[in-house]
Amino acid sequence: MEIEFYKYQGTGNDFVMLDDRSCTLNIQDTSWIKLLCQRRFGIGSDGLIVLRNHEKFDFHMHYFNADGSQSMCGNGARCAVAFASFLGMVENKAKFVAIDGPHISFLKNDLVELKMGDVEKIDKADEDWFVDTGSPHHVRYVAKVEDYPVLEEGAKIRYSDQYPNGANVNFVETISDKAILVRTYERGVEDETLSCGTGVTACALVHGKLKNSNEIAIKTKGGDLKVNFSLHPNGKITDIWLVGPAKQVFSGKVDLEKMATKSEKSGIIIG
Repeated sequence: MEIEFYKYQGTGNDFVMLDDRSCTLNIQDTSWIKLLCQRRFGIGSDGLIVLRNHEKFDFHMHYFNADGSQSMCGNGARCAVAFASFLGMVENKAKFVAIDGPHISFLKNDLVELKMGDVEKIDKADEDWFVDTGSPHHVRYVAKVEDYPVLEEGAKIRYSDQYPNGANVNFVETISDKAILVRTYERGVEDETLSCGTGVTACALVHGKLKNSNEIAIKTKGGDLKVNFSLHPNGKITDIWLVGPAKQVFSGKVDLEKMATKSEKSGIIIG
């Protein structure tokens, strides 16, 4: 089966994008999704996104992590909006549905502004913090994040008894009251990614709460993002906007049958 695909990246967080408005792809079987995300035997990406029509919205975004699991992805959603614009499904504004519910987004020049879901509260997690921004995120402040063993420490927390279903783990260094550096270990990728949209959002909300600021600039390995939001006295956070670039990298066609055969001959197990 030959599939036409597009590759997008949002501050280094990369995704395989598929136009499935015809609903011909079997997204219940994730073996082919995991294969396409494979960096050695597939196209290679942190995740895969399938766009389908929706009767009440501009489109439905189906997001899959590299291991086939599903979650909300902030950078992926921004890339999905850019892809939908490329396909002519939307222009400067998009209303769509993801696994965590409806979202709206605006395209302004090279930036995509994405409204995230409201956050009811920020929880303390021992000496750290926990925030659910559509995906579960553990947030820890460290002194020198560039030198921190993100892979090792991230995996420890992600697989700890504290999170039976796993969690993404973010490590934060303070630049100022309105700026932070962030590195993230992503559940579902099981590695550090260059950027994580829901992760930087979680970190920005924690930092904003601690510093009483409603606009945080975030630096990641893959580039710069910004998060704006409204803090309320009862702890609820609303009007959360994730802002950053989303760019098409390349496009092509892939034969799933041939790719699967090559991976099997090479001894790789998908599933």
